[in-house]
Amino acid sequence: MRMLGLLAEAATHPAVSHAYTAASQAAEAVGELYIDPVADLTDVFRRLGLGLLLGGLVGLQREHSEADMPGLRTFPLLTLLGSVSALLALTFGGWVLFGGFLALAFLLFFPNWVRVHRESPDPGLTTSVAVLVMFGVGALVMIARIEIAIAIGAGVAVLLQFKPEMHRFAERLGNEDIKAIMQFALISGIILPILPNRTFGPYDVLNPFNIWLMVVLIVGMSLAGYIIYKFWGADAGILLGGVLGGAISSTATTVSYAQRTKDAPRLAEPAAVIVMVASTVLFARVFLEISLVNAQLLQNGWLPLSLLAVMTLLPALVIWRRVHKEAEPMPEQKNPTHLRPAIIFALVYAVMLVVLAAVKDLVGPAGLYPVAAISGLTEMDAITLSVARMALKDENLLREGWRLIAVAAVSNMVSKAFLAGVLGSRDFQRKLIALFAIPGIGGLALAFLWP
Repeated sequence: MRMLGLLAEAATHPAVSHAYTAASQAAEAVGELYIDPVADLTDVFRRLGLGLLLGGLVGLQREHSEADMPGLRTFPLLTLLGSVSALLALTFGGWVLFGGFLALAFLLFFPNWVRVHRESPDPGLTTSVAVLVMFGVGALVMIARIEIAIAIGAGVAVLLQFKPEMHRFAERLGNEDIKAIMQFALISGIILPILPNRTFGPYDVLNPFNIWLMVVLIVGMSLAGYIIYKFWGADAGILLGGVLGGAISSTATTVSYAQRTKDAPRLAEPAAVIVMVASTVLFARVFLEISLVNAQLLQNGWLPLSLLAVMTLLPALVIWRRVHKEAEPMPEQKNPTHLRPAIIFALVYAVMLVVLAAVKDLVGPAGLYPVAAISGLTEMDAITLSVARMALKDENLLREGWRLIAVAAVSNMVSKAFLAGVLGSRDFQRKLIALFAIPGIGGLALAFLWP
């Protein structure tokens, strides 16, 4: 009773009254700006997903730093509670947000008070938050589209069910892995929003926001591959090793396995297959990049580029059937989210945009092919994104831009064969040249003879 009296006294305190008024005004302002949750289901899910992602980011860091703290499940539930409260406030008013805040404060402090005075066990913060969220879900069923309530309820169930897996996930990540995730958060969540979203510079093709957005895309794909590698890389066979290597960096994979064949020549064939598989996965990256920047360009070039990917994979599969039992653990992969490589890629991408625009203006479309070939010697991302971006304003490039990407892909194969000879065994280089010959010749034929 004494605790209830204290809570009642706190609720009538002038400071609490002012906070309630402010919360009500804020909720009314949000209600004027917020898209109708019944009318715009996609936007509601996007916002809910963002809230879960942000909660998971903080929860991952907290759980990794201190296992006994609220972590990878609790923080997403907390953000979900806030999202549900905001949705309810659109219908019932700002008191819902204020009430949710008071309930959360009570939830955080009351168990500690009980444990101190009665030495009772921890009642479990995750369950308590889940109770509050499901209260909101029950209300959502009545006032919003039912899909929203179903999705939130199912999400809560999944978070609660996969407790062991989520704890193991956090435990298996080392400090370097957490650093990689936080660096990606820096790149995408702090640097990107403050960059100006306007074009300037030579040929008016440089947009700081768009350039850094491409950095976020590339680093994000590499980070996803890196996280998967951390969990399955040690047990990866030849095919999975190639897939993970291609997801992180096919060029880095070539360098790693070339160096291994120098010390172990018997690995020449398995290493060659892994490089070919990684080079095939590179096309999946290319498709994803094009689809996110210029889907129409992908519609025009998906078939010939898919044929080139098949030409790259098939010779590797023929050899894989013979050597698939000879695989060794993948070499250690590097964190792909360091700020320096991100800045270098941004500069390369910016230079590529200017060079392509200048060559097209001064030489004509034919001059773009040598530029694509030179760019492909180092990596594929910059030329792919540059062509996709330029094709948004160029009908001819929209139809024919995939040919430049095919030329760059062939050039990239030549570069990998060269690296194999410089860093690896001669046998490895010979096998890689033989395997790359089919997609190399086929890629040039597609680029210049495809109708």
